[in-house]
Amino acid sequence: MKKQAYLNSLSNKLTAGQIDRRQFVMSALAAGIALPSALGLADSAMAGTPKSGGRLRMGITGGATTDTLDPGQILDAYMINVQMGQVRNNLTVVGSDGSLQPELAESWDASSDAKTWTLNIRKGVEFHNGKTLDSTDVVDSLNHHLGEGNKSAANGLLGGIISVKADGKNAVVVELSGGDADFPFILSDYHLNICASNGDGTIDWQSGNGTGGYILVDNDPGVRTFTKRNPNYWKGNTCFFDEVETLGISDPTARTNALMTGSIDCMNNVDLKTVNLLKRNGAVTVRAVTGNKQITLPMITTMAPFDNNDVRLAVKHIIDREDWLEKIIFGYGELGNDNPIGPANIYRASTDELPQRAYDPEKAKFHLKKAGYDKLSIQFHAADTGFSGSVDAGSLMAESARSAGLDVEVVREPNDGYWSNVWMKKPFSACYWSGRPTENWIFSQIYAADASWNDTFWKNDRFNELLVQARSELDPTLRREQYVEMQKIVHNDGGVCLPLFQSDVMAYSNKLHVPEVIANNWEFDGMMNSERWWFS
Repeated sequence: MKKQAYLNSLSNKLTAGQIDRRQFVMSALAAGIALPSALGLADSAMAGTPKSGGRLRMGITGGATTDTLDPGQILDAYMINVQMGQVRNNLTVVGSDGSLQPELAESWDASSDAKTWTLNIRKGVEFHNGKTLDSTDVVDSLNHHLGEGNKSAANGLLGGIISVKADGKNAVVVELSGGDADFPFILSDYHLNICASNGDGTIDWQSGNGTGGYILVDNDPGVRTFTKRNPNYWKGNTCFFDEVETLGISDPTARTNALMTGSIDCMNNVDLKTVNLLKRNGAVTVRAVTGNKQITLPMITTMAPFDNNDVRLAVKHIIDREDWLEKIIFGYGELGNDNPIGPANIYRASTDELPQRAYDPEKAKFHLKKAGYDKLSIQFHAADTGFSGSVDAGSLMAESARSAGLDVEVVREPNDGYWSNVWMKKPFSACYWSGRPTENWIFSQIYAADASWNDTFWKNDRFNELLVQARSELDPTLRREQYVEMQKIVHNDGGVCLPLFQSDVMAYSNKLHVPEVIANNWEFDGMMNSERWWFS
């Protein structure tokens, strides 16, 4: 035991840079450790020591030529990583362990009814252009997403805000229309990057200026973004790469080949059909992280035939979810139940409260007939950027739907421009969501009647009434009852068919040091890989 304690102490000194590798090995030998073991222990300890240098090259999905540096218009993984993960910070951030941590807001205080929040802004932080962060930047950055008719995707998420006001240079007071115990979590949303104020109530988002660990050098939307380390970054012991090159590679084969040949160092959204090929490569690590990521099939409820709930229920019953779990995501996930509250949410309805919906063509026939149809033809629009394998999933759905009298035509769409031209435009399409840490967050951003990303255009009066009530309910028992009722409403009436929760599967070169514990709120370690990883 004494020897182990001594070795642990040596390892800590090596990791902290207090001794070098030679001193570690000599001390271990003196303690009676054989040379091969001493060398192995030294290598293990040094692997956990952050090292600066190199260019991180990542191949990532979700980029589009229509991408913009406006944080309110971030649509997918590419720009989440560039903006939130590299060039800008938020007021709060979700840590690797899932806990909420302070970022540009070093602390916060709430009134007893959770309606008034005071955000204490971190002092001494500089933007890339040298401007010092103050409360005006925070006020204008939040107001960028507010106001009737505002097109920001965070508009619905922040819909409870009445006012945002500066209280001196280093504090901001936010007034809400109703209590919201989750408000600090919401501030970690990837749209709520803090940008520099222009001094007239607007923000400078066009330049890419931010307070983040990397400075924007070049940006070809959806294709390539190049950043370099910020030498004045306020956050210590992070951002170890000299440069980061973000490459939009939507094709799964091209992405995989790039990693296998060493053209990139890491990739997200591993093609599950070829995951075993990657696993056999000794120079690459494949890693799956399970959170609330979900495959969805939004049906626009204002467009025929999906304006009829019986048609929507028929669609929900013609999908063989077990088959999809095996053939589309190869077991990397679990069954969905047409309910967006995932396995990592605390108020998720149990299977007793909300029994699992199963493939049932007879029930589908019943609902079709109730809607006035003996047979019905529909189109399903899909692309890999919607979710990997979505075209194959559509083919499985077409096959399982025939016995119910549903004829499903699968329309393959181009990846580029999918989120602008197909999603929220076509009546029935493929989609995925990374999930959200809290029930209020996902319901407010995607399912509320006035939410910017209500991709089914669904409105339910009882649901929206409960949304306001649950947001301000501080009694956890009552809050759970409200959220479970809301899940039942979405399950039975909503426009979303949610067949699966899917693990995030990424792959990376063994030259990279990736921590044992990584965040599961987004891909790539909560999209903070540029800040948290290094070359070992």
